[in-house]
Amino acid sequence: MKKILHIFSILTFVLFSTQLFGASISAEQKIYRSIFHGLFPNKSVVKVWVDDKDKAKRLQGMRDVRIVTSQKEADMLLLAKNFNIRSNKIIFVSSYPLLKRYKDVAIGGFYWKKGRPNLLFLRKNLQKRGIELPQPLQKYIDDEL
Repeated sequence: MKKILHIFSILTFVLFSTQLFGASISAEQKIYRSIFHGLFPNKSVVKVWVDDKDKAKRLQGMRDVRIVTSQKEADMLLLAKNFNIRSNKIIFVSSYPLLKRYKDVAIGGFYWKKGRPNLLFLRKNLQKRGIELPQPLQKYIDDEL
């Protein structure tokens, strides 16, 4: 009987964790969809180069995003790990340390901190690129980190 209860509790935990993880991926995809289409309102499919395989897998399920293998064919670069990218493409990051590292060129970042999503766009880098964000994203524009 104890074994059955133990197995049941493990299965319940696994199912609950899977549902939470799935919900966070869905939320993350919705946020990225808003970001990508806010940056590229006239594109039906945004081409994104990603330096992290796990993040690329999470984004591949999105119909209006195409993960590309070459930085040259990308509309933007999404950095999760790389601290040594030099590119003229739009750079967006997925961690605060990367945002600090690329603060002079990245247009912004989206990352999770303490289980909460954090979205930030850097005004001066948006202005350098002549990017005007739609109204719903403008509240995430800041002058500094």
